Amino acid sequence: MSPIERGVTLLHKKLLQYLSPPQFLVFGFTVLILFGTALLSLPIATETRDPLSLINALFTATSAVSVTGLVVVDTATTFSTFGECVILILIQLGGLGFMTISIFFAILLGKTIGVRERLTLRLSYHQTHIRGMVRLTLSVLIITAIVESVGFLLLAVRWVPEWGWTTGLYYSLFHSISSFNNAGFDLFGDIAEFSGLTTYVGDPWINMTIAALFLIGGIGFVVIADLYHYRTTKRLNLHTKLVLSVTSFLLIIGTFSLLLIEWSNPYTIGPLSLADKITASFFQGAAPRTAGFSTLNIADMYPASQLMLIMLMFIGAAPNSTGGGIKVTTFIIVVLAVWNMIRGNDENVSFKRRIPYKQVYLALSIWILTLSLTVVVTMLLTITEHTHLTTSFFETVSAVSTVGLTLGLTPELSAAGKLLITLTMLAGRLGPLTLAFAILQRQQKSVIRHPEESPLIG
Repeated sequence: MSPIERGVTLLHKKLLQYLSPPQFLVFGFTVLILFGTALLSLPIATETRDPLSLINALFTATSAVSVTGLVVVDTATTFSTFGECVILILIQLGGLGFMTISIFFAILLGKTIGVRERLTLRLSYHQTHIRGMVRLTLSVLIITAIVESVGFLLLAVRWVPEWGWTTGLYYSLFHSISSFNNAGFDLFGDIAEFSGLTTYVGDPWINMTIAALFLIGGIGFVVIADLYHYRTTKRLNLHTKLVLSVTSFLLIIGTFSLLLIEWSNPYTIGPLSLADKITASFFQGAAPRTAGFSTLNIADMYPASQLMLIMLMFIGAAPNSTGGGIKVTTFIIVVLAVWNMIRGNDENVSFKRRIPYKQVYLALSIWILTLSLTVVVTMLLTITEHTHLTTSFFETVSAVSTVGLTLGLTPELSAAGKLLITLTMLAGRLGPLTLAFAILQRQQKSVIRHPEESPLIG
């Protein structure tokens, strides 16, 4: 082992010794963001060779690591190939999680994976136990490599004839990784700044390929593995059933809501053919699941559609995925708890399985913490940016849920607004609950049992 490897190993052990798993996750993502900021601040990272301002570099690095996709400068017109590659690497590392990469290299070097590493992995993957963490890590890497490779080939079929071999393959690779990791970064600013995928609004091949990539990334690695093993086990666990059923429901609701609301909107899908209207509505109804891509100008949508997108963004994708939001299981567990309470049931049951009360409390905690963070940041944005409440609310939810959709506020943010959204994106990627644990530290369970008394409710 080289002196550098020994030093890195010793530092890793010391950090795990003195930092709790939540604190270690916060530290790791922060270091990754700062490293990305330093690289994006170099003159070689921009097209003009003029160094990017520190706040813009920090914002872009955070957006890439948190796989959000909000940008204050257009990616294609601002960054050189070097800068774009830095962003792509940050997206990949941020989507997989730095712990996944660390464990992968540790396995290659023949290192033993200790209990604290497994505990940190459990937190990173939102698991309830540490059993099988190393096997899950390897599965994540294999799934990522396979899906991104297939996506790369499918996009290349369309873009190589259009852009040529070099540009076509480069675009295919960049957008395959960005899509699977639900990052939302694109390279089509050369056509029109901050245009997104609007030029491909009627292209079913591009729409369906990119949608498939971010939907697969958004259902989570545990669900993908469970579906793979279904051929032998002939059963799916409750988590998989909830994720697939709620995801399907939200896709249907999102697609048909946008189709009906925007049907006659002359600035969105109004002028499109029936087939293109359905394609655009499906894509834009699926993208708020934290993908961040857009084939329509969100600012031109009717307020009802924008509200629908806000709700979909807030819910987000599945746990243990490349997406954000409060997560579909958090959403449905709270909904089921309310439904069962209305029906007078003491237990929270779904698919003939009882959900423990601890999971209900955890879901409520995530919901309330995320909502609280959203409200506070929205209020602060209205102060720093002097903008309309709806615009600030939309931008905040997009940042908290690591989505990347915007009503046009992000490129116009002040320095204070950029810093605020930067911190919000990091909090959204880590999760408010993880941050709370990292800051407050979990206390020992009290041995004192207090008398019970019921306050009035409702």
